[in-house]
Amino acid sequence: MFRRREPVPFAFLAEAERFRSNVAPPPRQRSSAGQIAGRWLLGLTIVAALVGSVVVGMPALSLDHSAQAQQSRASQGR
Repeated sequence: MFRRREPVPFAFLAEAERFRSNVAPPPRQRSSAGQIAGRWLLGLTIVAALVGSVVVGMPALSLDHSAQAQQSRASQGR
């Protein structure tokens, strides 16, 4: 990479890839019991909704053998 010969007033800007900050980010705040319970309740609600939609949708996805049998008998009778 090309290096400048003249001095740069802010050398850390010229070599930013090597710059490491000595300032640590503030520590994360701990979640309260209410927030944890709310997250669990939201997750449980989403899972229950998915399971409920599968249970309600199962009759529409299953093959109705009795209707097919009646239709085939009707077509054979002619």
